[in-house]
Amino acid sequence: MSFYDHLIDETSKDRESFLAIPIIQHAIRNGAPRGLYLDFLTEAYHHVRHTFPLLALAASRTSDERYQDALVEYMKEERGHEKWILDDIQAVGGDPAAVRTGIPGIPCQIMVGYAYYAIEHLSPYAFLGSVHVLEGMSVLLADKLADALKKSLSLESDTGFTYLRTHGSLDTDHVAFFRKLVDGFDDPATQRIVVDNAKIFYRLYGAIFRDLGTRAELSNAA
Repeated sequence: MSFYDHLIDETSKDRESFLAIPIIQHAIRNGAPRGLYLDFLTEAYHHVRHTFPLLALAASRTSDERYQDALVEYMKEERGHEKWILDDIQAVGGDPAAVRTGIPGIPCQIMVGYAYYAIEHLSPYAFLGSVHVLEGMSVLLADKLADALKKSLSLESDTGFTYLRTHGSLDTDHVAFFRKLVDGFDDPATQRIVVDNAKIFYRLYGAIFRDLGTRAELSNAA
């Protein structure tokens, strides 16, 4: 079994728990109101804007040149994606300026804060746990969510869905790149770091969606 396959196997329960989050299941089946989609994009903006700095930090904290090369490649791919989210917010009637200067929800703050902590104080390889979760879940869910949201919002074009579409099933090259990268790690300690942090990031990323679900319930009850 390759290390990537081992990673998938060891995190299967964490992935199932994430996919079972009620708001995710509901959004895939029924879409979501505009306000909830804007809330999702807001949280996405506030963690995606840290992707490039986190990649740069990890690259600066490792002497593993193969890993550094991969991180630099990721940086080229990921730079500026937060701007797409602001464009999507504008397209669906939100206020991108307010989002840009605003503060994300507590779960998002915790996830981003942990990512910096893990790179600095645990290992630069810890960030791969985040990459595995965010890339993998995007490829699996983004297109399904975009399709459902378009229908529920009665939108005919993909305007407002650039972030989801570009991180959906067409983004499988990133997963293949990730697989090749981690399959090159033979050190059991490094492998353990990646697995453990993937489990952590499933929980941290999942907490963002659980918080969105709570906010939606409160909004519906008001």
